[in-house]
Amino acid sequence: MYALVDANSFYCSAEQVFRPEWRNRPIIVLSNNDGCIVAANRLAKEAGIKKFKPYFEVRKQCEQKGVIALSSNYELYGSLSSAMMEVIGRFAPEQHIYSIDESFLSFKDCYPAIPCLTAHAAKIRRAVWKETRLPVCVGIGETLTLAKVANHAAKKIEGYNGVCAIDSNQQRTTILKSMSTSDVWGVGSRISKRLSEMNINTAYALSCMKTGIAKKQFSIELERTVRELNGEICKGWDEARADKKQIFSTRSVGNRIVDITSLCQALSKHASIAGAKARTQGSFSQSMMVFATNSPFDERPGGFKFIHHFAYPTNDTCELIEAATKAAIARFNPDIRYYKIGVGLINLTSETHRQQDLFEVRKSPDLMNILDDVNAKYGSDSMFLAAQGISQKWSMRREMLTPQYTSCWQDIPSIKC
Repeated sequence: MYALVDANSFYCSAEQVFRPEWRNRPIIVLSNNDGCIVAANRLAKEAGIKKFKPYFEVRKQCEQKGVIALSSNYELYGSLSSAMMEVIGRFAPEQHIYSIDESFLSFKDCYPAIPCLTAHAAKIRRAVWKETRLPVCVGIGETLTLAKVANHAAKKIEGYNGVCAIDSNQQRTTILKSMSTSDVWGVGSRISKRLSEMNINTAYALSCMKTGIAKKQFSIELERTVRELNGEICKGWDEARADKKQIFSTRSVGNRIVDITSLCQALSKHASIAGAKARTQGSFSQSMMVFATNSPFDERPGGFKFIHHFAYPTNDTCELIEAATKAAIARFNPDIRYYKIGVGLINLTSETHRQQDLFEVRKSPDLMNILDDVNAKYGSDSMFLAAQGISQKWSMRREMLTPQYTSCWQDIPSIKC
């Protein structure tokens, strides 16, 4: 049996942890530079606020209906996510963190010792709320896909109240009949549309589909989904989240970049982010893309894009920053007001299975290990390369940013007692 523990409207819920007076208020969280709505809690959706809409289009509507709009506080979200995952991990011998707000648990070899899965799921939910003040839903099923199905039922179907354990065929069938194919994990809108043309509109109808047809007319992934919906284990942790083939760090800047120093600093920042991501998944990059452009809505769109090929694959931040800086200096145009910049690591190879070169002089990974360990313990950019700059005037705009309660000394809440 597997469990999926998923936080409800995680970004919005994280903002409410240290502001209890917001817990019954509609909240939305905005993207970089306070652009689009990336998260909205239930009350905000009921007020008619839709996700992914540009904020300037609904700003008056939010003010009229008392919707609280906030900038993305990534430091707070990362810290609370770590705390939540630590609590969740205590309830099973195996844990797989799927995303910032989702975690799978495996009860393999210990399920018979759990007298009631529903009660166990309720304990997880209570513990997470008690220790982190984050509301979660827990779904339990025989496969990873059925755990997702159960989690959907816990959130969407009345009567489950945040906890659902699919432990009978009748219950499985009832839930699948209430779900559309687009709600099934791994079934996108295009596949769902094709299935609809075959008169397959519910998750139950999909589970009744012949596996041979699913594989022949769609893919082996859909065949695995059909099998998993019927309780046959076909997916594991590796299939649930494979390593990325490319790693990008891009962003629109808060203030236009018009000087070479700021451009080099901004690209160095993104090279550092991309390098940290590559080391996290154990990858080396053979090539790096560096780009900087103005807005496509400017009168004369312009900028540059350059691909640098490394002599030997690397994930060392120092090497990445050096290459990005050289590319920026060679291609900087003072007549362009740069708006969107980024760095992408492409042609990734595995750190474990990488082919070594006889003449390669490899740098010691100790420095990068220390850099990652310090930032993991004390927060992002607690330690960084000076090439990123100290006063980053080009950094993204976050005018409605809440305090970083758990990762910044100045923002730690004070309690009067």
